[in-house]
Amino acid sequence: MRVFAWKIILGYNGVLNNALVSLGILAEPSQAFLYNSFAVTLTFVHVWLPFMILPVISAFERLPDNLLAASADLNAPPSVTFRRITLPLVMPGLLAGAINVFALTMGDFITPSLVGGPSDIMVGNLIASQFGVSYNWPLGAAFSLVVMAIVFTGLAIVLRRGGVESL
Repeated sequence: MRVFAWKIILGYNGVLNNALVSLGILAEPSQAFLYNSFAVTLTFVHVWLPFMILPVISAFERLPDNLLAASADLNAPPSVTFRRITLPLVMPGLLAGAINVFALTMGDFITPSLVGGPSDIMVGNLIASQFGVSYNWPLGAAFSLVVMAIVFTGLAIVLRRGGVESL
């Protein structure tokens, strides 16, 4: 539903074009907002942002207040407090969200199909076309295994470094 909403907003007769024409910024509706990489990126951000925000908020809620108070008592500037205290303690949430969003984005083939143009070939589209259009299941399975290997390698690196053990 969110992807269809962005398609309606960015479309030729969409909300954005109608607003720009009515404000006099554009003389006629433009097709520059849809079927390009910007539309795909904007839609990805909107669709997958909750999957990044939830682990980060969870990590911030677990942040001990006494460490921030101690940093303020020692007259540390906010930038130093963030870099040396907050960021290392929130890093597991950031890594968990990044792995989650990366894995979900790699498998998404609907978003680029609906709001991206034919020149926007993404891994999910390539895998879906191998299974659905080309009926080349061995190549589609090989691409899927490569994506799984990339995701699991990233997860293994994070787990080996001890990045998400506190979650």
